[in-house]
Amino acid sequence: MTASLRPGADSHHEDSNTSNNPSISSLIDTRLSRRGVLRMGVGTAGAAVMGSFALTACGGGGGDAAVAADYKLGFTAVEKSLLDVVAVPSGYTANVIYALGDPLTSGTAAYKNDGTDTDFDNRAGDHHDGMEYFGLNAAGTARDANGSSRGLLVMNHEAITDQFLHAAGTTSGTRPASETDKEIPAHGVSIVEVAKNGAGAFVYSQGSAYNRRITPLTPVTLSGPVKGNALVKTLYSTNGQAARGTINNCGTGYTPWGSFLTGEENWAGYFTRVSGDDTARGGATAKSVVSLKRYGRTAGAASRHGWETTGSADQYRRWNISQTGVSSDGSDDYRNELNTFGYIVEIDPYVKTAAIRKRTGLGRFAHESASFGKLTAGKPLAVYMGDDSQGEYMYKFVSTALWATADANPSDRIATGDKYLDSGKLYVARFAADGSGSWIELNISNSAIAGYATYAFADQADVLVNARLAADAVGATKMDRPEWCAVHPTTGEIYYTLTNNSNRKLEPTGTQFGLDAANPRSYQDAKIGGSLGAAGNINGHIVRMAEAGGESAATSFTWDVYLFGAEAGADLAKVNLSALTASQDFSSPDGLWFSRSSGFCFIQTDDGSYTDVTNCMMLIGKPGTVGDGTTATLNYTKADSSTVAVTTRVGAKPTVDTLRRFLVGPKDCEITGCSETPDGKTVFVNIQHPGETISKANITDPSKFLSHWPANAGYGAGGTTTARPRSATVVITKNDGGVIGT
Repeated sequence: MTASLRPGADSHHEDSNTSNNPSISSLIDTRLSRRGVLRMGVGTAGAAVMGSFALTACGGGGGDAAVAADYKLGFTAVEKSLLDVVAVPSGYTANVIYALGDPLTSGTAAYKNDGTDTDFDNRAGDHHDGMEYFGLNAAGTARDANGSSRGLLVMNHEAITDQFLHAAGTTSGTRPASETDKEIPAHGVSIVEVAKNGAGAFVYSQGSAYNRRITPLTPVTLSGPVKGNALVKTLYSTNGQAARGTINNCGTGYTPWGSFLTGEENWAGYFTRVSGDDTARGGATAKSVVSLKRYGRTAGAASRHGWETTGSADQYRRWNISQTGVSSDGSDDYRNELNTFGYIVEIDPYVKTAAIRKRTGLGRFAHESASFGKLTAGKPLAVYMGDDSQGEYMYKFVSTALWATADANPSDRIATGDKYLDSGKLYVARFAADGSGSWIELNISNSAIAGYATYAFADQADVLVNARLAADAVGATKMDRPEWCAVHPTTGEIYYTLTNNSNRKLEPTGTQFGLDAANPRSYQDAKIGGSLGAAGNINGHIVRMAEAGGESAATSFTWDVYLFGAEAGADLAKVNLSALTASQDFSSPDGLWFSRSSGFCFIQTDDGSYTDVTNCMMLIGKPGTVGDGTTATLNYTKADSSTVAVTTRVGAKPTVDTLRRFLVGPKDCEITGCSETPDGKTVFVNIQHPGETISKANITDPSKFLSHWPANAGYGAGGTTTARPRSATVVITKNDGGVIGT
């Protein structure tokens, strides 16, 4: 998912795709004008509103347990809400289990939540995001893929609400070490043990030997075709084989061999380069300059947090990627540091000493999640990924190695990752208007890549480091910031969330995009009491794909739109094409996850368009298959009175039996990250950055905070009207002990 795109967060996303490739969806605006058209009322009937403890998580997709029988949705839909609580259906309980600042070691003090806390190497980081559950045996001594009473939660800490980390907010200009040294380790990954207590409720284990943090300063290794290449040589690793840390981690993946994958998403904005750096590198047409601009780093642009201003020590200097050295390969400065970020990273959650690998074979871009296709013995594996930036692409990696079932329980999980993830083919998607599509291999042998006029690729490692440029070269389809992807556990079909797009226009100008079959909507919306805003695809949609022959290595597919986000009361002919009702309507789909226990699809939102009516939410659906719906034709009238008809493919319209709202979060939050215990009876969900909209001027005035969650739910320091809000994980159970959602 993305770091939230509320006002002031625009730097979390960049729009650097200036290629002329066709767009299946246009560029997304980071924060759309808010809401409108017809609206439904806000209420809480039929839902348990958690004002004093609530939450649970949903995540996992572990690939170990078989998918259960044909379950039906069995809960009463939660109504939309603007309250500062977590609401779940009647018959469910949600409790906070792990929040920003919670100590991971027995010697770390409890979190005071007043901006004075330090030692984030030993605390939960901020902005909880993607998450996976890894089972342990009852004794906690070894992996048990089916362990549902004890396990490890591994989660991303995507970004920070920096003002709340400091007592009086952040210092502008030169950043003091006292602030920077908190902010850097508040990013990264947490591994934390959780287990049921005597009352049968999950709690986290503060002093567990498994607990650890992986931060932007943790040593990692580069693995795959880019390892040792000149493009990744730095002062830190002069041979280009190592790197330092991981940052802006968003979506996740669970490998078939039981390790954790994390995607580095909006990492580029953490770095800066001086205004004269283009000249130092050889001018505007120099290869490194073309690459840097394609990945969103223009000379002179400020970094997100200004960490490079803190001092000359290496841990601060690395954030300035200007060319300052005299070497020909960058081994005497940090000009190549940006090239060591933007990968899928593999971590063994069970073994602290295991190497952490950046899997370069899967390409370098703003990674969301990594979802494996269905496994078939004797056939290659497929990993599906999206590039979550404006106008970017959908990718697939197909392994050279063929799947061996014995590798589901290996003695060395990272070595197994070497086998499947370091050698293979990287593809990018091209969509056609007739509902078909193709996967195009990104390989230096492709003449379109080898002869690309914009950028002269040197070798296959260069293609992977600059996967965006290679995708430009082969004419991939520009998408509406592809967010999470997920694979249906029984059909093997692939689902991608496309959050929204304010630049989708009936009559596009400049860098705007016209309407097409896969992006047929352009409509106006307004915040309650406000005027209509500019037209665009405001509420987003979810695309699904079926590989030809059901083969993960197929080079063609069919597609349709599973769901169009919309208000229930919006125009059924032009906006609410999925005919969503008040118990189903949503905007800006982001997180996406399938339960292997129930087969249900969990859809999470990161929205700014419908938030005058409801906080962000999570729905549970029971999808059909590609092609189960129909076609719809949208008729538009242009300014010159001529007409345009756009035909699109709409999946089967959901019913009360196939889609319902399951959870609504607290104020100013994003719902993201979902995992489950293998028995499907416990789901973990992350609540990211509640109440994140805050200024330095208001940081010491709790009456100005938009949220006080989760302290107002009884968790942690502070109170219902004074506590600073915290990102946190919630654990959700069904009161009768059943499978979640049934």
